[in-house]
Amino acid sequence: MSKFSFVLCLVITLSVTSISLTDEPFRPEAGKFPPLEQAHAYRGELVFVDHANRRGSIRVQGAGMFFRNDPHPFAMLPYGIIRYHGAPADLRDIPLGTVMHVRAFLPPDPKTSSVPVLPIDSKTKDANHNRGAGIFPAENHVLLLEDEPSHCIREGLVWKLKEVDLKNQQGEIVASLEPKQGGGAKATEEKMTFDAATRIWRGRECLSIEELIAEGAWPAEGKKSLDGQPVLLGITWKPTRDGVFTQFHISDIWLDDMAMQRAARNQTEVHKAFIRSRWMPAWIDAVEYSKFGRATVTATLFGGMDAALYADFKKDVTATMNASENTLKHLGGDYGPAHMASKGPIIDIIKSTDEVPLGSSGIQIRFETDLIIEGIRPGRVVRVCPASWPQVNVPREEFLGDGKHEDRFPTPSIFPKY
Repeated sequence: MSKFSFVLCLVITLSVTSISLTDEPFRPEAGKFPPLEQAHAYRGELVFVDHANRRGSIRVQGAGMFFRNDPHPFAMLPYGIIRYHGAPADLRDIPLGTVMHVRAFLPPDPKTSSVPVLPIDSKTKDANHNRGAGIFPAENHVLLLEDEPSHCIREGLVWKLKEVDLKNQQGEIVASLEPKQGGGAKATEEKMTFDAATRIWRGRECLSIEELIAEGAWPAEGKKSLDGQPVLLGITWKPTRDGVFTQFHISDIWLDDMAMQRAARNQTEVHKAFIRSRWMPAWIDAVEYSKFGRATVTATLFGGMDAALYADFKKDVTATMNASENTLKHLGGDYGPAHMASKGPIIDIIKSTDEVPLGSSGIQIRFETDLIIEGIRPGRVVRVCPASWPQVNVPREEFLGDGKHEDRFPTPSIFPKY
């Protein structure tokens, strides 16, 4: 396989079970991006998504029987980053069943948490019934949520295929997770299942198991050595046969550089269109008040998005800024996000020259308006739209109108009475 053209960003971590990057739990502070190295790390199956509130549930992998583990709720931090197929994503983009890697913290403010707040030592408690410890960590506010290929690209890892055992276009693959550049780190070997629905990507092609057999790359039946072929894998979970309590399933195999880059490019375009319709999230650093409702606002744009989105924020471009709840739902008005928003020119763009923490873009905008609304206050989350982006109305479940944060979750009253 040709060399993957991605940058090794962080220290390699090879554990595939619930792990911790730090011994002490960490609670983020308002107005500060928390350090990734202080996060608690775990992985598991995405089993539920409430995309409008940027929350969901993950069946966390622990030391026991995976299928017994209860879904564990999580919430994205307002500046939390989601990655899918090596590209920016929203929760709505990720299929249920996908195995995700999580980097999370304690709730910044337990009083306004959108998911249950657990005792700080929850990750050390044994869940009983052959489930083991670590499956319901109190660190359930997520800074980074990424699928398997995104995780491997970021940490410089690659899966090496050792052996395939095939019958009736389904079977098992033995693979080891290793540093792409080699080194002394111990490889983690894992046996995973695949079937006729598994997609094999090569260049511009999407191959089937049947086509690999026809090429002679895989046997029609039985075992064959794959000689450590380096690939990236998409991993999911399916119910396992009797006697196998924790085994994951391969949904996708990317055989080369081009195939992975095409998947990332497609997902990037999906996300760019999404952000342009929902607006860029940011938080307010400072507000300089003037007379008659005028103000100059300094805001930091959140990170993890395609460079083309940030390039749309330019000096002298008119922008619209609206208040947002911490779930990134628009606040104020019932006729779309621009109904009660503040408008005015961007008077300056400030790019940080220091190391930028995960969650931040390192880009500040200074925005001048003659109508400062209540939600634009230091420490508050907002959404910003430059004039070049389309003006659209978001669906009802994605804005709160003039409601309080307690109103962000749907109740039976959302259904009409027939």
